Amino acid sequence: MERIVDIATEGLHLSSHRGFLVVAKERDEVGRIALDDVHAVILHAHGCTWTGSLAAALAERGSPIVFCNAHHSPVAVTLPIAGFHAQGARMRAQWDAGRPLAKQLWQRIIRAKITMQGALLAFQGAAEASAFDLIARRVRSGDPDNLEAQAARRYWPALMGPDFRRDREAGGANALLNYGYAVMRATIARAVIAAGLHPTIGIFHANRGNAFALADDLVEPFRPLVDALVVALIGQGVEVLDPAVKRRFARLIAFDVRIGDEMSPVSVAAQRLAQSLGRSFERNASDLALFVPPTHAGWTMLTRPLDPFEDA
Repeated sequence: MERIVDIATEGLHLSSHRGFLVVAKERDEVGRIALDDVHAVILHAHGCTWTGSLAAALAERGSPIVFCNAHHSPVAVTLPIAGFHAQGARMRAQWDAGRPLAKQLWQRIIRAKITMQGALLAFQGAAEASAFDLIARRVRSGDPDNLEAQAARRYWPALMGPDFRRDREAGGANALLNYGYAVMRATIARAVIAAGLHPTIGIFHANRGNAFALADDLVEPFRPLVDALVVALIGQGVEVLDPAVKRRFARLIAFDVRIGDEMSPVSVAAQRLAQSLGRSFERNASDLALFVPPTHAGWTMLTRPLDPFEDA
């Protein structure tokens, strides 16, 4: 089973040894995990060190190292430079993709995101949920009306309360969101590289200082899964990222979503989406493998109460 390794303790040293990621403190081993089981490494502690051989071993397996700031927002990531057998041809197709195709792809991504937001609000019993299907249907190629932002202005107050403001530098619910999004971003970045795509060349996000523009594009429909878990945690009085809470976020990659007639874990759904995007570039036609919103039972499973003894 793929696992996310979260490093939040100062003074740790990470290295590789005989196929394992080894964590040590003051030269004493405190834990190890098979490198083949590592989905991603998320680093929060700024006093940690790691070896070049570990970074290379993770890169060979397509496993990113995500570096976060004090507010749990990702600020850097390591990614392999190869990993797909036809990477060169696919990257050329990605680079050569015209604006009409990019706009069509962005339309589908934003429709999926808004539909997910509405489904979460419906699960929460929010009256505003009924408007989101209409908003999603109104999204045009390239979203020139910026319906994504219009939906967000309705979504956050309905989901989190009228006083909530999304602030990446704040604590509490915002810090939980940051961490959950970092998990999803790492998952998408890994899928993008495995699909032979370049993470810097985005569909919509095009900030020249953003090395993860494509990952930031594709992560959008996945965000409401994080939002749902954060709302549930806040409802349980959780506002601090302790180890048990981090494990709940890490398990998001194993949550099952439906694509067509099949159920797949989020990690596989990310891979299928990235692969379908690569094929879309090659064929010059928008054909994305996007998942549909969870059922009521699915949302219930995702937001179940935190068990204090779970994984203890």
